[in-house]
Amino acid sequence: MSKEHKSKENQDINNKTEQQQEIDNNNLSIENEQSIMADEQTDEQKYAELNDKYLRLYSDFENFRKRTNKERLDLIQSASESVIKDLLPVIDDYERALIDLDKQESVLPVETKEGLTLIYNKLINTLTQRGLKPIEAIGTKFDENLHEAVTQFPATDDKQKGMVIDEITKGYYLYDKVIRYSKVVVAI
Repeated sequence: MSKEHKSKENQDINNKTEQQQEIDNNNLSIENEQSIMADEQTDEQKYAELNDKYLRLYSDFENFRKRTNKERLDLIQSASESVIKDLLPVIDDYERALIDLDKQESVLPVETKEGLTLIYNKLINTLTQRGLKPIEAIGTKFDENLHEAVTQFPATDDKQKGMVIDEITKGYYLYDKVIRYSKVVVAI
């Protein structure tokens, strides 16, 4: 019996060994599958991460491009601002001179007055093409973002309260930016 028992034990051991090998093989195949799945996940994660980095970089570049274009446009628009600001007192003097010429009928011939008016209109048209616009003040509600109150007068009726009744110095926009505030008289 001892041989039979040993052979049975050997068979049991062999069976256990084979079963253990099958289990080990199954575990290895499961581990391999998990490893492959983990590799696939890491590949997918790497892809997602790289795609995210690419999208962020692309959006940063787009923002940079837009910001630079806006800055360039602002620079172009405001490059002439100082020259136009320096011309505003000259325009004011020209307007006062034209009003004074209209009052003095006999001093200058009509052709000279018309010539001066044409030159003034040409100057104003050129500056308008460069973005200069006058601020309409008389008859509007006082706005501290556009007007500078020089004096105040009592209002004749309630509708005039807070309204601009006279303009001392004309204000101007350069594009949509105020470059000189209107100096006004406000009814209180």
